[in-house]
Amino acid sequence: MIFGDNREAVIKNIKKAANERNFTAKVEIGDPQMSLDQRLKLVNDYWNKRNTFSSKLNNRIGHLLFGTLSRALAGSTEFVGLENLNNLPIGGAILTSNHYNQVDSLPMKLLANKMHHQLSIVIEDTNLMLPGFFRYLMNYVGTIPLVQSPSYIGNEFPKHLSAALAKNNWVLIYPEQEMWWNYRKPRKLQRGAYYFAAKQNIPVISTFVEIKDLPKIEKKDPNFYETKYIVHVLPPIFPDVSLNANENAHKMMELDYRQKVAAYEKIYGKKLNYDFLDWDIAGWRGHLS
Repeated sequence: MIFGDNREAVIKNIKKAANERNFTAKVEIGDPQMSLDQRLKLVNDYWNKRNTFSSKLNNRIGHLLFGTLSRALAGSTEFVGLENLNNLPIGGAILTSNHYNQVDSLPMKLLANKMHHQLSIVIEDTNLMLPGFFRYLMNYVGTIPLVQSPSYIGNEFPKHLSAALAKNNWVLIYPEQEMWWNYRKPRKLQRGAYYFAAKQNIPVISTFVEIKDLPKIEKKDPNFYETKYIVHVLPPIFPDVSLNANENAHKMMELDYRQKVAAYEKIYGKKLNYDFLDWDIAGWRGHLS
């Protein structure tokens, strides 16, 4: 599915970032630009209004919309490897996935539903200011905004994360950080998700999403085929009680990356190489010179 304009310009940004091995580069065009003070105020206002009547009402509506959208837009998603979750302990967990689409949380919502968990989603703070319908969803589907501020990450963020986990929610964190639209390859991961999992002594549910081209042309843009998603559920990753949080974070992050790379290579029959190929963008019929 295609959301957003300027897809070819975005693909050029992805090509440049991949070839430079800049795996956390922002590649989308037109993302909101805000100062740190503006972002902190935005997120503080978000948390302050959570207990108002209008916010509670909109949260109920938002969760209903999120469930409906999951079934409507991601209902054809296949799930492989669900047996890896058979012996998962009861309780909250961190869920990790590759970040390839503005609505790639929808298949994760379906996965959480299958396992009888609510889904909370960690988002970049500026996503609260996305245009139109996306802004509504970001504000009212149980998101936990993250501000790149040491004081917020050290104090406020863990408090909200703990509150979600205490409800036995799965918390979706994208350790690749930035979204690279329809990018097939797993990127290098950042340690934050694994540090919080270690601090909370909870498992990481590791997934890798395969994006499959369909023979049908997209209605919105003839330069793309429609695509389908297959969620590969990989073995969960548990903290090692003999290690401290920092050591655990690095160990869990490396294991998750290895699992995602192995899944990619098995699924697509290709050795992972970050030199950009047009094939890297799922569904694309075009070509970059």
